[in-house]
Amino acid sequence: MTLLTTLIGTLLFAVAGPVIGCLLAGLDRIISARMQGRVGPPLLQPYYDVRKLFEKERVSVNSVEGVYVACALLFALIAGGIFYSGGNLLLCVFVITLSSLFFIMAAYSTRSPYAEVGAARETLQVMSYEPMVLLMAVAFFQAAGSFDVAEVFQLNHPIICNIWLVFLGVLFILTIKLRKSPFDLSMSHHAHQEIVRGMTTEMSGPTLGMVEIIHWCENVLFLGWIGMFFLWANPVSVLVAIVIVLLVYFLEIWIDNNFARVKWQLMFKSAWLVALIAGGVNVAFLAFL
Repeated sequence: MTLLTTLIGTLLFAVAGPVIGCLLAGLDRIISARMQGRVGPPLLQPYYDVRKLFEKERVSVNSVEGVYVACALLFALIAGGIFYSGGNLLLCVFVITLSSLFFIMAAYSTRSPYAEVGAARETLQVMSYEPMVLLMAVAFFQAAGSFDVAEVFQLNHPIICNIWLVFLGVLFILTIKLRKSPFDLSMSHHAHQEIVRGMTTEMSGPTLGMVEIIHWCENVLFLGWIGMFFLWANPVSVLVAIVIVLLVYFLEIWIDNNFARVKWQLMFKSAWLVALIAGGVNVAFLAFL
């Protein structure tokens, strides 16, 4: 893939990513409310909330907090552009991890005890899911013969046929990546979970609005990783992938509303165990096949 293709993909993702992510967030709220016996807010409520945040006065505890968050948003958009333009999956993984690191630095820069606890938990979450994500990229290379995502459209069958164990592992760590309970340790969108909101305790106004947009873009990117497993050289596969992605997202919402938060030790041990069994075994099997 050329640099121009990646730049065009990034620009398109910068427009479409937040829109799709906003709609998914609104759908999440509605489904969660129905599961709890409530009517729920309108579909565009996340957009109204973020628009209100950008209309507020820019107030921050220091001058670098907003810069770090802006960098995190920029790298999240670049990662989405790389993936959806059919670029290098491994590079996409590294770039989205860099976005997470900038977000962690933004939380640490506030010097708030609550934000620092949230940043420490976020670091643990990254350490928990990163091995499985890297194994996903390795397994993808083994199954497709290249790190380029566009290669899936040249295959005779979806890559899940060869790396279904890796898919199960990615499905497990997806709960961490989407910040869903029981693994939403660093920050939570639910009022009943937190007295203060962890990493974003000291963030407000446009800075907090950018954090929400980052979350939307990450959701679209991570769900794209799920859909990637079901694509092959058939236009119908795109429809199949979209249906699977929506079912997986519904599953994550159901998990979020039915499981209590766990301690970080359990999250760390379980994520690494899944990476070792699901990812490690699948990669080793393909290596010696």
